[in-house]
Amino acid sequence: MKKTPFVTREQIEEIAKTYPTPFHIYDEKGIRENVKNLCEAFSWNPGYKEYFAVKATPNPFLMEILKEYGCGSDCSSEAELLLSDAVGINGHDIMFSSNDTPPEEFALCERLGGIINLDDITHIEVVEQTLGYLPETMSCRYNPGGYFKMSNGIMDNPGDAKYGMTEAQMVEAFRIMKAKGVKHFGIHAFLASNTVTNEYYPLLAQVLFELAVRLQKETGVHISFINLSGGIGIPYRPDQEPNDIRIIGEGVRKVYEEVLVPAGMGDVALCTELGRYMTGPFGALVTKAIHEKHTHKEYIGVDACAANLMRPAIYGAYHHVTVLGKEDEPCDHIYDVTGSLCENCDKFAVDRALPKIEKGDYLFIHDAGAHGHSMGYNYNGKLRSAELLLKEDGSVQLIRRAETLNDYFATLDCFEVGKKLIR
Repeated sequence: MKKTPFVTREQIEEIAKTYPTPFHIYDEKGIRENVKNLCEAFSWNPGYKEYFAVKATPNPFLMEILKEYGCGSDCSSEAELLLSDAVGINGHDIMFSSNDTPPEEFALCERLGGIINLDDITHIEVVEQTLGYLPETMSCRYNPGGYFKMSNGIMDNPGDAKYGMTEAQMVEAFRIMKAKGVKHFGIHAFLASNTVTNEYYPLLAQVLFELAVRLQKETGVHISFINLSGGIGIPYRPDQEPNDIRIIGEGVRKVYEEVLVPAGMGDVALCTELGRYMTGPFGALVTKAIHEKHTHKEYIGVDACAANLMRPAIYGAYHHVTVLGKEDEPCDHIYDVTGSLCENCDKFAVDRALPKIEKGDYLFIHDAGAHGHSMGYNYNGKLRSAELLLKEDGSVQLIRRAETLNDYFATLDCFEVGKKLIR
């Protein structure tokens, strides 16, 4: 699959006159088309809802776009809960799937009317002590242990993950919760990350649907919804085939009719909490080449660094790079594309074949629309970049300004240097 930028060099040159690089930019048209396709793929399930994983791209402007299509929020922290409420997402449009959760965050979720998705059986007592009761609707997170296998081998290792309960704990949790007044139950699981295969969701659905049947028989609870969580990935590499959400939706429907409907559970609503799939391909980090270095290797230094996009530095993750304006030129130079952090892992690409890069060229780093800006940090005093939205009409909107040095020094107000540095 050819990786094609959603902006041209000419567009970026014009944008950079107002918003200097580096910056993250998102494609509104692509996001809208993607969420429409997702909703259509699961429209066969009347109760279906997508809870956008706020952690992926916690920007209210993007959340508002998704809200237009009926999406809620999957939250895991106080900040994400408050951000959701600020854009008008509340009530059961919030799914609070946290772990190691402070009691006050359970209380905040309840005040907003969100659904608490428990990560551990011991949290039942914490919620009850915090609220004085258990909400009528609650969910529990399941971890089957072992390895999650598919036709192409082992996808992930749930048994090594800190999340979720064993099946025996799920049974006990549902019994306890039912005795304490919970009436509507949900099941949730996340067994593999960033899968680029149409098999994952149907296989996950089968695991959860069969679990739901067993739980209902053993505990007599009413299971209202099953949350398939995230895990649908995106093709970071050009040689990967993207997932087909319609095939995935149809695969889940088939399992639903084979497992749940015969068990008399054809009223179960389905949920997803996608993040990477929703915004990942529709965001990019745009940076400018500012230095070149010729030593034991050929280096191109850019004005972005791992503080703007840390996935390559911490995971060795691949992000495709396009040199804007040189899309049709031969990739006959081998470069390491580096940032300025005092860390040797601060590289966006290693031994990457690219066209000849000159100072002033703009590099479009693909698939940075999820877990990009949101994972930013301030090591070396680096400042997090702006976020821009490329509107459907071609205009550009600033949806988060770039940090300033005043922002960086603001928390030093208890020390004299902070007062001197902030002008």
